[in-house]
Amino acid sequence: MAVESCGYVPVNPDEEDHEGSSNSSRQAVILEPGDHRISVMDEGCAARALLEDGQKSFEVDQGAKPRRIDSGIQRPRLSSLDVFRGLTVILMILVDDAGGIFPAINHSPWDGVTLADFVMPFFLFMVGVSIALAHKRLPSKLVATKRAALRACKLLMIGLFVQGGFLHGINDLSYGVDISRIRWMGVLQRIAIAYLVAALCEIWLKDEVDPSTKIVSLFTKYKNQWVLSLVLTMIYLSLLYGLSVPDWQYIALSTATNSSVPVTFSVKCGLRGDTSPACNAVGMIDRKVLGINHLYRKPTYLRTKQCSTKSPANGPLPPNAPSWCQAPFDPEGLLSSVMAIVTTLIGLHFGHIMVHFKARHQQFLFMSLHQLSMLSKMILCYGAGMSLNKALYSLSYTCITAGVGGILFAAIYTLVDVYEYRRPMFLLEWVGTHSLKVFVIVACNIWLLGLQGFYLKEPKNNIVSEISIFFICGQLLETLLEVFQKQAIGFFTLLRQ
Repeated sequence: MAVESCGYVPVNPDEEDHEGSSNSSRQAVILEPGDHRISVMDEGCAARALLEDGQKSFEVDQGAKPRRIDSGIQRPRLSSLDVFRGLTVILMILVDDAGGIFPAINHSPWDGVTLADFVMPFFLFMVGVSIALAHKRLPSKLVATKRAALRACKLLMIGLFVQGGFLHGINDLSYGVDISRIRWMGVLQRIAIAYLVAALCEIWLKDEVDPSTKIVSLFTKYKNQWVLSLVLTMIYLSLLYGLSVPDWQYIALSTATNSSVPVTFSVKCGLRGDTSPACNAVGMIDRKVLGINHLYRKPTYLRTKQCSTKSPANGPLPPNAPSWCQAPFDPEGLLSSVMAIVTTLIGLHFGHIMVHFKARHQQFLFMSLHQLSMLSKMILCYGAGMSLNKALYSLSYTCITAGVGGILFAAIYTLVDVYEYRRPMFLLEWVGTHSLKVFVIVACNIWLLGLQGFYLKEPKNNIVSEISIFFICGQLLETLLEVFQKQAIGFFTLLRQ
């Protein structure tokens, strides 16, 4: 590869070209086709070139074969992204382990949004931001495509192992899954699909336009990605509100008779555009394509008022419970994953802002416009009758979670990367750096099994049991306080009369 020995291009665009003595050395960067980076140390007209291809570096002499050297140059890692990822993992652990005890932070039974409902969109949003940062320079589109496909397959296989039913609960020390009843979709499977689509978009669907000066140029460069987002949204809305859902059946054990004999339940639908738990198009597509035996068997709508006497907590079925209460439903299903891809593409655009706009005021301006746009769309969708629904991954839910995710990430970015408050965030940053390992450990209950190994005299007197008793006592105390408050209000009302 030929290198012009006497050419000079400043490493920093804001750097001035000061004249020096003939013995002074100057550093330059030359960009060649293929987006390889060459750093040149210019001493007079004798040049030493440093070719950087990803993490590899080569020293190039005139007329000599390139040889690899250690340049000491590493790609900078965005600490705020790791902190945000770590915060989301901690939030996931909190709502998974304490959500059953405190229903206020558990997933919403159907319509509405709670703290737990932000976990999945936050992960998807961060995946999009990460893709934008990781694909700033592409030595080879084919190599990048291969790597993206391998990473997606890795996430997919781990997801099937962790959430497919192979591993059982902490009170059932067994493993194995019936292939005829394995759960095909799950959290990691959805992330794998969204990651693959977003990565392919970043590799193949962008124009060669420099958007470093105007936000309009940014939309021009990535217009194909925005078109894809719009197409996916239209497909989702067309199927959700356009498909007619017929009557359907499923087999489950009857809890009313306490019998172990399977019972066939019939669900009456015949509706179009319905978003109730029984007759929505999201569940119908999963039943037709994946098979009802391969869906999640503990859906959130089991905690609705129609299906639980202790709603919004888990409880026994009411005497007049509808027939669909025990039906499987996958919250990470096929049609809802279409909007999950859109969330990742929104995060991808957020990452583009950070990549192409280096000035802080430009970053915060365009971040603010981005999030205001998301929240405004949420208000419009909600006003049009689209409820906030995590199970269906509704358009209004997509907008509000992406908007809140962007606001939270911008705040963390300001604290960690702008004002450099990294020391107080070191634990979250460490968790975020190892988020996949932590997720697997938590999902497999490895940490709970480890804690159960430490007990006092008898195995039942372990740390996990004591913590559970503490939370249960706290919940009972909270219930007693609510009862006391109601009685006090009634007493003072009688006194006034």
